[in-house]
Amino acid sequence: MASFSRDVFVDPHRATEFHTRAAASLLYAGSEAVLSGHSALVAHGCSAADPAPIHVLVPYHRNLGSRPGLLVHNGRFEWQDVTEIAGLRVLAVDVALAEVLCRGDRRSGIACADQALALLPENERAEFRAWTAERIRTRDDPRGKLRGVALLDLATGLAESPAESWLLLSLADAGLPVPQPQVQIFDIAGNVIYRLDFGWPEPRVAVEYDGYAAHENRKERDVARDEDLRRRGWTMIRADAADLKDPSRVVAAVRAAFRARGFAE
Repeated sequence: MASFSRDVFVDPHRATEFHTRAAASLLYAGSEAVLSGHSALVAHGCSAADPAPIHVLVPYHRNLGSRPGLLVHNGRFEWQDVTEIAGLRVLAVDVALAEVLCRGDRRSGIACADQALALLPENERAEFRAWTAERIRTRDDPRGKLRGVALLDLATGLAESPAESWLLLSLADAGLPVPQPQVQIFDIAGNVIYRLDFGWPEPRVAVEYDGYAAHENRKERDVARDEDLRRRGWTMIRADAADLKDPSRVVAAVRAAFRARGFAE
């Protein structure tokens, strides 16, 4: 067995697994500790959340320091907001998401919000959004509340990858009108023939994200698809991983397309 702490040991073959590290962290932190923030979101099924380090929340009266691979946070929480997942004590997803939206990396925040919404049936998303907004509003820590609400408002649950969430954030940060995600294009019979990652229907401008795995083997089909959409009046703009690092090219292309259609952005 490998030593996690003086009193906690783990199977060395599983020492890098999230569940093993989370369980060891909770044992180390004691019975009043719960997984919080990114770690809680991972436990709830959000792959966009960071699996390391492990975040645990303990009451203010606990004097427990962080250690490599484990961040200990002191704070207040209600046990009614704690659930058990695979034997782990975990903060409710809306509480954990509110923390990440307010205090975490903005890209991680919007991607986690999209994934948390996507895990729910569509008819439950509005209520979850309202609950999460209330969690943000009532946080003891005032820092990041406005930012958290803004990120939550952008999330739709329709992004098909974290990269799409990041791209949406870049477009919004540039001051562009917020596009509609997953815009459906119909033929004359009313059948859906295309679905666009992001679009502005009135000027008929669209942005498609080309993830390597999804598009590497279908370049010719993408070219034919874009040409058909252009014949239908759409301006197609493609983005890739490089544009996530520097979105200026995509932003400039969208603005130029708006101007060409007579729309002021």
